[in-house]
Amino acid sequence: MSNLIRLIIACVVLGAAVALCAFGFWGWGILVLFLGGIVLLSYFFNENMIIAQWFLRKEQSEKAELWLLKITDYEKQLNKGQHGYYNLLIGLIESRKSPLKSEKYFKKSLSLGMKMSHNIALAKISLAGIAMAKRNKREAQMYLQEATKDDKNKLLTDQIKMMKAQMAQMDKQQVVRGGYRQF
Repeated sequence: MSNLIRLIIACVVLGAAVALCAFGFWGWGILVLFLGGIVLLSYFFNENMIIAQWFLRKEQSEKAELWLLKITDYEKQLNKGQHGYYNLLIGLIESRKSPLKSEKYFKKSLSLGMKMSHNIALAKISLAGIAMAKRNKREAQMYLQEATKDDKNKLLTDQIKMMKAQMAQMDKQQVVRGGYRQF
């Protein structure tokens, strides 16, 4: 359902609630006001994204992907502030299948913008991991430095330390025909 239609429905339901209260039907007015509030809340927070985040926290990425695929045109169905988060969620799901293909989703989520700094840091850590997989150490270091700046609440410090340790292991490896050799 389009976001504009949600907003129109919410206004009509809230208007009906005010009318019910004005005519003295307080019980029905409060119930309809509550329902209108839920419809208005779905304008700002899409239910498909909330359910997909819940399944990702439970580590059920198949179900999360099913709920995200119900969003057919995210530019019309989501609020503008949610576009970056949608691409971040798609990128996280795609990174479990094929990490190198998820890079475009993380970059798009950063370009569209997100409000929470730890989500920006998560996207940059994921991009650093992709750069390390491509053996691009300079780009990986750049993304890790930006991620440490963006992680203001120190929620991702363990992951950043682990990535830096893996990057130190990259220096000790030498590419040999058919594989890697460690010193």
